[in-house]
Amino acid sequence: MKILVAEDDTHIRQGLVDALEREGYTLIAAENGAVALARYQKEKPDFILLDIMMPELDGYSVCREIRRHDEQIPIVFLSAKDAEIDRVVGLELGADDYISKPFGIHELRARIKTIARRCLRRSAEQPDSHFPFGDLIVYPNELCALRGEQRLELSLREVRILNCLYQHRNKVVTRDMLFDAAWGYDYAPNSRTLDQHISRLRKVIEHHVSDPQLIRTVHGMGYRYQVLAHPGAEESRGDN
Repeated sequence: MKILVAEDDTHIRQGLVDALEREGYTLIAAENGAVALARYQKEKPDFILLDIMMPELDGYSVCREIRRHDEQIPIVFLSAKDAEIDRVVGLELGADDYISKPFGIHELRARIKTIARRCLRRSAEQPDSHFPFGDLIVYPNELCALRGEQRLELSLREVRILNCLYQHRNKVVTRDMLFDAAWGYDYAPNSRTLDQHISRLRKVIEHHVSDPQLIRTVHGMGYRYQVLAHPGAEESRGDN
């Protein structure tokens, strides 16, 4: 999912980009309203984080122009203006939410996850409402998995990793395949990025992190989700 972040403060903009990329989203950054509108038209993001007080075009003007062409894309205003009238104006222009600065990154993540769920429900990228993964049932549209009555929260990128492994179950999934599925074809990966995400994901879904059974490492190749056992085969040699 692509998020357009329009924010003229360099530190806030980069902080948002860094934090949300770690959650598995693809970020498009814009330093003013005119650039934001141009990148919206070119990149077709899935939703927008929009500062109000920006040069060139303010956030209200950007929102108004986007709503002329698209009534569905979620828009969240980020603003230091906290008066009730500012919130009312933003919502009347068609914004889905309004977050006052300064805001906590955990609050922002929670609100974005709510929006992400709504976007995923109508996204063709996730045609299946759920799929099994070991003793889990993964619900891509809800960004979660269930183990019995226990709910395990997942990031968008973690869902993509699980879905890729599930689609290629019983087969080795190379690192490049996982990068393409979870980060996109144009992403230039760091050699440890995938391993770190797999490590965090194992802590969420594995019964014993030191002896992972759902996501197995195939040394020198990638990872595998093993569903079927083949007696006599040496499939687990070198795996952990």
